[in-house]
Amino acid sequence: MIHIPKAEYTRRRKALMAQMEPNSIAILPAAAVAIRNRDVEHVYRQDSDFQYLSGFPEPEAVIVLMPGRPHGEYVLFCRERNAERELWDGLRAGTEGAIRDFGADDAFPITDIHDILPGLIEGRDRVYSAMGSNAEFDRHLMEWINIIRSKAHLGAQPPNEFVALDHLLHDMRLYKSAAEVKVMREAARISCAAHVRAMQASRAGLREFSLEAELDYEFRKGGAKMPAYGSIVAAGRNSCILHYQQNDALLKDGDLVLIDAGCEIDCYASDITRTWPVNGKFSPEQQAIYEVVLAAQEAAFAEIAPNKHWNQAHEATVQVITAGLVRLGLLQGDVDELIAGEAYKPFYMHRAGHWLGMDVHDVGEYKVGGEWRVLEVGMTLTVEPGIYISPDNQSVAKKWRGIGVRIEDDVVVTKQGCDILTGGVPKTVADIEALMAAAR
Repeated sequence: MIHIPKAEYTRRRKALMAQMEPNSIAILPAAAVAIRNRDVEHVYRQDSDFQYLSGFPEPEAVIVLMPGRPHGEYVLFCRERNAERELWDGLRAGTEGAIRDFGADDAFPITDIHDILPGLIEGRDRVYSAMGSNAEFDRHLMEWINIIRSKAHLGAQPPNEFVALDHLLHDMRLYKSAAEVKVMREAARISCAAHVRAMQASRAGLREFSLEAELDYEFRKGGAKMPAYGSIVAAGRNSCILHYQQNDALLKDGDLVLIDAGCEIDCYASDITRTWPVNGKFSPEQQAIYEVVLAAQEAAFAEIAPNKHWNQAHEATVQVITAGLVRLGLLQGDVDELIAGEAYKPFYMHRAGHWLGMDVHDVGEYKVGGEWRVLEVGMTLTVEPGIYISPDNQSVAKKWRGIGVRIEDDVVVTKQGCDILTGGVPKTVADIEALMAAAR
């Protein structure tokens, strides 16, 4: 299985510390364990920022970065080894493993953090933290600061500046390294295989969850621990619900099914949407809408390259979709005027994509100084135009109602333009129909 190499985590920590003010400290807690019900926990998934800096997969841990500290700049608080608990819950790295396997310069038991961390903070001018994202940890942090303040009359020096860590960290995460792209390519490969499998299995009489099961099987078989987000399997009129999650309706002959699903590898997401006919054959109306969406996506790809700005791809999709809706008689009027009046919005109400990375809707600003962000090499994003014709839309002919189509791929910005990571799933009408026919 492909993973981010240990040296990359070291490089990231160094890069972050290089941006921190002299004589400062950064403090970041691991994700808390989430309770599913009563005493049953959700499968643990590390906080993305914590994972990005450490690769450390356990809960009850805290990263401390202290540029210039003579005894080591990277301190990790974590759970100690415990034979009895490990019998129940699995092996722990312990403080020795934190140093040996995860690159910490120094490691302490998490149970000692209240005794040790105030001493590390004391004398530092500035504290960087993920303030606001973990209320309980914020409270502890203020307790530690107040301990130092209470000793100011004895000469203790409390920090006088508090800065949100995510401003620095999220800008770093926006630019993907070669190792990150390699992991994302692997997540995309597995997700492509899952979509192909679902396409091949599709037939009238199944339930949406039958196709979701095909996705989950392929994800797990490929080595992914979990989907990157709740899979959307939306048949018929459900395809017009953007974040549909029920996944239990019947697949009917003559309907489309829209699947938006992807797995994650080493905490890196993939995000693919494909739409196809349940019975393997597009109707004329379904094909007409589908081909407008596909053309919109192709137009967007052409607008993703260094020195083009974030919104150019979206603008390209709006142009193609609006013109397509006019051509099919679903909108009437001048294309430019319809765009200016946002007449397309009842049919295409979302944007053409989002940043992609450790979070499926990844971090990073879309605007800088009030202007759309300029694309640069290494940025990864989705391209996902769609057309959704509500089953209740009385302003269009009945033959169009209930058709929902979205096509989504993951791309990385390259020097030449963009590289599509998710090209392994058919998306032309001819290729989809051929694949489905061969599976029957």
